[in-house]
Amino acid sequence: MSDDTPKLHKVLAQSGLGSRLEMEKLIIEGRITVNDELAHVGQRIKFGDRIKVNGRSLPVRIQAMPARVLAYHKPVGEIVSRDDPQSRPTVFRKLPRLYQGKWQAVGRLDLNTEGLLLFTSSGELANKLMHPRFGLEREYAVRVLGALSNIEKEKLLSGVNLEDGMAQFGSLEDGGGEGANCWYRVTIQEGRNREVRRMFEAVGHAVSRLIRIRYGKMVLPRGLKRGDWMELDAADIDQLTRSAGASHLGAAKPTHQAPAARPSTLRRTPSPNAKAGPSKELFIGADSLSRQRRDQKTAAARAKPRPRKAKI
Repeated sequence: MSDDTPKLHKVLAQSGLGSRLEMEKLIIEGRITVNDELAHVGQRIKFGDRIKVNGRSLPVRIQAMPARVLAYHKPVGEIVSRDDPQSRPTVFRKLPRLYQGKWQAVGRLDLNTEGLLLFTSSGELANKLMHPRFGLEREYAVRVLGALSNIEKEKLLSGVNLEDGMAQFGSLEDGGGEGANCWYRVTIQEGRNREVRRMFEAVGHAVSRLIRIRYGKMVLPRGLKRGDWMELDAADIDQLTRSAGASHLGAAKPTHQAPAARPSTLRRTPSPNAKAGPSKELFIGADSLSRQRRDQKTAAARAKPRPRKAKI
């Protein structure tokens, strides 16, 4: 368990049962249990643990760990699952270790879809970001074979009938392209299985490439290479949690950072960024990586010892 979590005897003393030494004595005598197991001296406890003294429950206040959030650039060929009978590569293998809890993926991307995938240490935040009633918008860059007609665009915006019900895009914009390959930017407020692909197939167009470039207010950070992750700083997490109605969760101070990412190899000409989207002020994350790099350089420069002037 992380060293940031409090020790049992300290929490008991703070609750007014006695001194820390007296609490250690109670632990040694076997009069205290944590989650129905005998406690031991030096034991650390976390938010949600059940503590009993002499068989009686003791309500204690332990602050929940602040939320941590990762932005991961998922490449094609990875699955969003911890267990896979086929032993295919999983997105979880590259994430930093959590000493308490586990990383929870915010939504899913299928095997052949790439782009932004968020992870958080907070189950409550993950639920708010995914739950349909909060209606967080997802934005995708889609490359299809053949240009859409005006009638087909209208169908996708007004609604097409899929096996699991009606589905429609919130917006659909041209994104350029060459030859038979045409790019479009679409938004949708739900995440049914392969929904974007199935919608284009419903109007007779096969999707040859699909990239998620935004989830809610979080956009895919510029320069974040495929297969790399970055941890959001407190400012970005604060905006993200507010957008999901979970501002009380707070933000943990980032303790890990993936190696500095090189500029993305995604081709930009026919790509999702061929057409400017809504104002950048509405979204977060676009410049997060470059901002963190700049802050790291500034901190390193300040920490570098200055040469002493020679005495004359």
